[in-house]
Amino acid sequence: MAKGKDVRVTAILECNIRKSVISYYIGRYTTQKNCRNTPNRLELKKFCPYCYKHTIHGEIKK
Repeated sequence: MAKGKDVRVTAILECNIRKSVISYYIGRYTTQKNCRNTPNRLELKKFCPYCYKHTIHGEIKK
């Protein structure tokens, strides 16, 4: 049986270079992470459609 608190949560990733310029939902990625294994914020290299290259996308608050 599952425990009361969910271990896997949905994380939203946004480009670190153009964070203030991008409109609300365009250019964001969603993924899931395990809070027990990775308590810190995620940083993954993803393709940014505005920069038109692969950049580092960091986890943001919901």
